[in-house]
Parts: sequence; C-alpha cells; structure tokens
Amino acid sequence: MSEQTAAQEAGTLYLCATPIGNLEDMTYRAVRILGEVPLIAAEDTRHTRQLLTHFDIHTKLTSYHEHNKASKGPELVDWLLAGHDLACVSDAGLPGISDPGTHLAQLAIAAGIRVTPLPGANAALSALICSGLDTRYFTFIGFLSRSRKERQEQLARAQAEVATLIFYEAPHHLKGTLKELAQVLGGSRQAAACRELTKKFEEFRRGTLQELADHYAENEPRGEFVLIIEGAAQAGAERSGASEPQDLQGLYAQYLAEGLPKKEAMRETAKALGISRREVYQALLAQESGQVD
Repeated sequence: MSEQTAAQEAGTLYLCATPIGNLEDMTYRAVRILGEVPLIAAEDTRHTRQLLTHFDIHTKLTSYHEHNKASKGPELVDWLLAGHDLACVSDAGLPGISDPGTHLAQLAIAAGIRVTPLPGANAALSALICSGLDTRYFTFIGFLSRSRKERQEQLARAQAEVATLIFYEAPHHLKGTLKELAQVLGGSRQAAACRELTKKFEEFRRGTLQELADHYAENEPRGEFVLIIEGAAQAGAERSGASEPQDLQGLYAQYLAEGLPKKEAMRETAKALGISRREVYQALLAQESGQVD
C-alpha cells in the first residue's frame, strides 16, 4: 500500500493545544474537534478530564505519556490505521513541546498517517514576545537535563548560541538554574523570568541574569517559569561594531573553532549580524583576496 493510499484510509492525528493557564485561551476549533474524535490521548487523563468537563466534552480518554510511549505509541498508530481519528493533548500548551507528543507524531508520519495541528497557547512563545528581547532568532532548549554531565554539555552549546535562548524551569529548581546560567553564560546577559503565564499572578521580571539570580535567592519562586535570555551575539553587540569586516571575520572564525562546517558558520555569522549569507561570503572572499582596506 502506498503512503498516499494509507493516509487516505487512515484516521487523522490531531495535535491539540490546550490552555497554559487561562481556560478562555481554548480555541473554538479545538473544542469542536475534541468533541468529535472518538478518542483523546492525554498526558494526564485526570488533568485533561477537568478540561473536558469544563467544556462539556465527553470523549473517551486514554493515557499516553513519557513512561508508556514505547508500548502505547504503536497501539495508537494501529487505532489510526484502522480509520479512527485521534487527538493528542499535553497537560498544557502544544503537544510535542517538552512532552512525548513528538514521538507519536513521528510514528504516525512513518506510517503514512495525516498529522495536523490544532494551534493555540504555548508558554515559550508567549514569554518570548513579552520579554523585550530579540524575537527574530531564538533557540528553544526547554528543561535542562538533571544529569550533571548532560546539563553541562547543554550549557556549553548554549553559551555560544547567537539566538535568544528559551528555557523552562520548575520553581524548586529555579534558584540553582539561575545561578548556574549566570556562571556559565555570564551574569550581565539580559533576561526575563516569566511565571504563571495567563494566570492571575502572571509576572514578567526583567534584568540581568545575575539580578534575577539575586532576586530569587531572596524571594521564594512560585509557579512554573519560562526563562528568556539574550544570545551570545546580542550580549556581545555592545562590545563590538557589528558591521566592521574584522568583527565579521572574528565571528566566522569563532564558529569554525566551535566545530561548525563553513556553510553553517557563514549562516550563523549572517544571523548574528543581521545580514545575508551572501554578504558574509563576499566579505570573507574580499578579505582573503586582500581587497578590504
């Protein structure tokens, strides 16, 4: 059976966003589809049942989460291949962002099943647009690993990242994470700690990483946090003239030293300086041929 034929006969997997706090952020379409599909795969069925009750939805729920995805995922794909539609939801926000929804989407796509989004609330982007930091280029990191070795590797990569950084963090880990971020990335980087998004006690605290670390060292963190931190290029913009050829060359050399291939290094240099990759290529070519004064 071809992929196209399988997709026509199989059901549809809907990746459905749910509110990150305020229930009024649920979309009309999401409410309709959740009421029409025969089955909803939920990260926490108790939590999702409360949401469905609020909107008078009586669809059957099944559990699908990080700890059962290896066995449950194939079962859900079989359900879809049998011609049934399925909605996948996480506890809050978009499924597939820091939850096992990605795994189910990958399985469905591999089986030729149609996968479609039901867009809606997302904590990372909601925090980013209210942070006051650069929104043109950003890198979503999510929760740092609790393994010390893996976390150090993640932070080492983040240290050189030129784009705005987005982290998730729980309140009981926030103090240690902010302290570590300030040490590794530099305490002078501008940042925003965004908590309880769309809820009654929503708060955006902006300042340097060190200022945020100091604040929460003295004030107990409450609620779930999104941390938005300026990237390396933004943090270094005040220390260099971004349009100078030697700065372009220096950035390019830095990316090469970090192990990036030439094309990727040129792309990242262009992003950091806000110019096209062609301009970077021409500037590097000119320097190599001794045409730059």
